[in-house]
Amino acid sequence: MKKAKVPLRSEIWFNDPKDPGETAVYIERFSNYGITRQELQSSRPIIGIAQSGSDVVPCNRIHLALAERVKAGIRDAGGVPLEFPTHPLQESCRRPTAALDRNLAYLGLVEMLCGYPFDGVVITTGCDKTTPSGLMAAATVNLPAIVLSGGPMLDSYVNGKLAGTGMVLWEARRQLAAGEISNEQLLDQVVAGIPSAGHCNTMGTALSMNSLAEALGMSLPTCGTIPAPYAERAKMAYLTGRRIVEMVEEDLTPSRILTRKAFENAIVVNSAIGGSTNCPPHIIAIARHMGVDLTLKDWETVGHHIHLLLHVQPAGEYLGEAYHRAGGVPAVIGELMQAKKIVEDALTVTGSTIGENCRSSRSRNTRVIGTYDKPFKENAGLLVVSGNLFDSALVKTSVISEEFRKRYLSEPGNEGTFIARAIVFDSPEDYRARIEDPSLQIDDRCILVVRNSGPIGYPGSAEVVNMTPPGYLLQKGVRMLPCMGDGRQSGTSDSPSILNISPEAAVGGLLGILETDDKVRISLNERRVDVLLAPEEIERRRAARSLVQLKSNSPWEQLYREHTGQLDTGACLEFATAYHDLRKVVPRHSH
Repeated sequence: MKKAKVPLRSEIWFNDPKDPGETAVYIERFSNYGITRQELQSSRPIIGIAQSGSDVVPCNRIHLALAERVKAGIRDAGGVPLEFPTHPLQESCRRPTAALDRNLAYLGLVEMLCGYPFDGVVITTGCDKTTPSGLMAAATVNLPAIVLSGGPMLDSYVNGKLAGTGMVLWEARRQLAAGEISNEQLLDQVVAGIPSAGHCNTMGTALSMNSLAEALGMSLPTCGTIPAPYAERAKMAYLTGRRIVEMVEEDLTPSRILTRKAFENAIVVNSAIGGSTNCPPHIIAIARHMGVDLTLKDWETVGHHIHLLLHVQPAGEYLGEAYHRAGGVPAVIGELMQAKKIVEDALTVTGSTIGENCRSSRSRNTRVIGTYDKPFKENAGLLVVSGNLFDSALVKTSVISEEFRKRYLSEPGNEGTFIARAIVFDSPEDYRARIEDPSLQIDDRCILVVRNSGPIGYPGSAEVVNMTPPGYLLQKGVRMLPCMGDGRQSGTSDSPSILNISPEAAVGGLLGILETDDKVRISLNERRVDVLLAPEEIERRRAARSLVQLKSNSPWEQLYREHTGQLDTGACLEFATAYHDLRKVVPRHSH
């Protein structure tokens, strides 16, 4: 085994000849399940396995089995594995929203990595928030760290057709609202779209963030896309366990990998794969905890001109299995490299650069992963818009359908611009209660608006902006209306909403002054969204308004609201962004 370049951090706990009395405290209880003193005092790297899988996180539950392969890899490479649980983050079950707990899971993992004798860590990821929370903690502590993704489900079919997880639900809701299916049929359809272990097989936030973890250089090549049930996934777990021991010996830390170059590559890849609108706040949060300057505007300046190379739902036709079989992230990066869109000298967990890792990779199926000269859509990255109601918001251009473009963005001489009548809801509950109210007179020239659903207002920022039109419009063939809000929406949604609005209404953002029947002008070409009111009227409403009264229902909700920022800056715990390189801190003795 190679000699470590720096002393092992775990030696401070387990092998301190200057204070054997304290060493005895740290060693003794590990022996109650059979770990020997010789193992802990062997000067072998102690590797943590941050276990995100459990019965309440079914999308990550595969990691309960994969952990054994990780441990085998760690031991074969000369390390000692110690598995521990992380705070659960289940997107589809945690109320009011799993986003509330991303920062809580981050804090918990930071304290685990700081306060326990780890020399390196394997971060197990899958469901949406498990990836950013783990990478945020790795950035803060700066121990050698590597991501092991759990992988997407197998491809799913409903009524004989490819039907991605998440998208099945949104379409079933439309069918229910239109009176085309019953409540029971909705439930049956949604459950039928879950074929195996794993996270969403669409390009939702889970598959997006695991792909971006690989693009950032924080996981081994192809790790982000191997379907959960494949034998390849268990092999990847073993190789990841082996590699983290080598990374400790090389002192290969996140600060060497998570550079500005890496973050720019992640933005480019997100555009090329049609990634989720939830990626910007997560990636910005990771960058801030790493101390790298990255802004929301970078997502447009670096990423908007990038073409869509991946034909996966919701921006395309296929699902995660086809994505992996076509070459996964390395193939996407290899095609981008042909067009010189990747910063090739960004370092990765392999010890080699992203360019070295992916130079020979190409699409194995151009129906799924296209070439840069024959993309599925040009200039497909996110747009950052602003106006007289907010400072910033996102628009995902890759999911703008031809039907939506024809209806709203194709007026001769005024392409890319439309004016809509606002229908304003003060909460998702208000939307659900009133969307079918005939007095609102909702038609296809309206924009649905929901507010008080951001980080502070909700709290946590809920995935509620992709609102279904009233049933009578669905029956007329209007599947989508323009939507706008200060919350988020599922990455699996195919709604081209104006979302992640900052600042949110609950903290004084001017979305709070908007009223039903106001006219809103949206110009994608100008990157503007403006209510058509005189400045004097906007000021009158601003002065007269009162903010929504917030009620926290738990101690964490209160603490979160007091310290969390807006979506445009990553919705971080603001005080936490000041802490860096915590592996260098030697904690005080406990006894």
